[in-house]
Amino acid sequence: MNTFDEDLEDGHNAEREVLNLLKTKHPCAVIIPGLCKEMDIYVPEIHKRYEVKKDFKSKYTGNLVVEIAMYDKPSALMTSKADTWVFVTPTKYAFVERERVKDCIIENNLQYKTFVGNGDTKSKDAYLIKEELLLGYAYKIINYS
Repeated sequence: MNTFDEDLEDGHNAEREVLNLLKTKHPCAVIIPGLCKEMDIYVPEIHKRYEVKKDFKSKYTGNLVVEIAMYDKPSALMTSKADTWVFVTPTKYAFVERERVKDCIIENNLQYKTFVGNGDTKSKDAYLIKEELLLGYAYKIINYS
């Protein structure tokens, strides 16, 4: 099991990977430094904001985690200002508009779960969405190995 710091570094690595993908078309794309709850990457050429979510546990669970509350306050999906969420799995990058993530939840009548995640000290509320279901809402999927 990874520590919080290891998970944080993994997340930063995923952000850099996605940044490099975006820079192939948008060289001015930048990672927003520090703790920015609204987005991880901004692309000024097209005025788009991206949130990067690395979820390698999906390989074992088949689910992608979409957090909505932490510490009894709205978080992640509920507070994000990102236009697109990029889910980084062990085999692909999936680009899903934030509103389409919400559509997936509503259209499939999904119910959130409350649990304490690895490295967390308090419970969070999150949807555990089958990867294949959520990726059906993606506008772009890039496979890698």
